Amino acid sequence: MVDVLTTEQRSNNMSRIRGKNTKPEMVLRSLLHRSGYRFRLHDKSLPGKPDLVLKKFKSVVFVNGCFWHRHEGCKKAAAPKTRIDFWEKKFARTIERDKEQTTALIEFGWKVITVWECELKERPEYVLRNIANNLSGGYNG
Repeated sequence: MVDVLTTEQRSNNMSRIRGKNTKPEMVLRSLLHRSGYRFRLHDKSLPGKPDLVLKKFKSVVFVNGCFWHRHEGCKKAAAPKTRIDFWEKKFARTIERDKEQTTALIEFGWKVITVWECELKERPEYVLRNIANNLSGGYNG
């Protein structure tokens, strides 16, 4: 199957994909801030530069895009039909890097919370409640 976009169009599309300050991240930041949580953004001193760092709770939050981080069972995580080998390697490395960063953070004593883009869009109050439960001492993941 051939790409329907020219190389220049595809390059332009890919160049606009952001790694931080994404719409889902901004939505979560707003929810947390309105609920009274205070946090730092993208702390470069921590593995993976977590999206949100809540030092008071020794917790970090990663806001993962379903496509890039391969949210299992999510329709947004559909694999491209072209360049299958390229995409499989790219996705495998992203998943591996996520695991490495999570392991390192846990070893440093941090609680790691992952929020998925689709969950945040579909059920923001559930995501907020889940984070609050995690911060109050529950589940790590």
